[in-house]
Amino acid sequence: MIVKNEEKNIANCLESIKDIIDEIIIVDTGSTDKTVEICETFNAKIFRFEWNNSFSDARNFSLKQATGDWILWLDADEEMDLEDKKQLKDFLAQSDEEKILSIHLINYMGEQKDIHQTFHIAHTRLFKNNEGFKFIYNIHETLNVEEVLGEIKEIKVLPIKVYHYGYLDSEVINKKKLARNLNLLKEELKEEKHSPWIEYHIASEYYREKKYVEAFEYVNQSIANFIKDKRLPPSLLYKLKYSTLLSLGSIEGAWPGIDSAIRLYPDYVDLHFFKGIILLLKEQYDEALKVFESCIKMGDKNLKHLTLYGVGGHIAWFYKGACFEKMNNVEEAKRAYQKSLSLVPNYTPAVEALEKI
Repeated sequence: MIVKNEEKNIANCLESIKDIIDEIIIVDTGSTDKTVEICETFNAKIFRFEWNNSFSDARNFSLKQATGDWILWLDADEEMDLEDKKQLKDFLAQSDEEKILSIHLINYMGEQKDIHQTFHIAHTRLFKNNEGFKFIYNIHETLNVEEVLGEIKEIKVLPIKVYHYGYLDSEVINKKKLARNLNLLKEELKEEKHSPWIEYHIASEYYREKKYVEAFEYVNQSIANFIKDKRLPPSLLYKLKYSTLLSLGSIEGAWPGIDSAIRLYPDYVDLHFFKGIILLLKEQYDEALKVFESCIKMGDKNLKHLTLYGVGGHIAWFYKGACFEKMNNVEEAKRAYQKSLSLVPNYTPAVEALEKI
């Protein structure tokens, strides 16, 4: 992993994986706190790298130091699930034909560590050493999977959870992530001139800053450039697009385009959920109710797509209740709100709805 001034996080990260790895490679890019000293207590191999505004360069430098057969890459503000990790080596032993594997990444958002405020997705974090894998993009770095594997097949997902805390409000504010990320992304876009992935990440940063007009401009540009390159825009672009439109209150802008996105990704529950919200706001309560029911049937366990915890569960049940309430069906509304609370006790919107009904 690469680190800089991570004394608050690094011990928890290393503690979570120390029993299952053969070597720890730490690339420090200029820490002035106790990060390096903490890493030394875990017998980590520590290397210095002069920061050049490229996360990929720093990570690729770390790959050159690794001697193991498999590489697990993490961020300092991540931790592996303590129970899941016990199975990791067994899974690797059974995956000899695989060159790369994904894990279940859980991204925390909001003010505190709350599993009910998380996004879930499969993320490529394990790959064989010396197979040609390297990191690309200066920021929001990712592996060159297409270059190594050619036509991408479905990558096996291990039932290993990794928790990422880097986008909790406190972490974002303390590290001034938003301004840093936007500056790096815009500089890289100048160099690349045409990169739909960079445009997507710029849109994401604007969305986090609640600058929704700018976010919409860049996510639309990203989608258009994927299509121009004759590539299917990834599903998370459509999630960001319709989340942005809803944040702008642009219901007409989101309708009926959401159906086109669903046709591309019919198994993406978040898109169905957005459709339900749009129909609810359009006062088409019967149709919205059907959509939220389909969200519940789909569930939210499909790690192929970046999914908000609850859109196939307690949140969908809450909005079922909202639909029933708008239809003056008080008893069914109560049942739906109670079902939401049975899944997530103290879910505030459902608690408040029951108090008012």
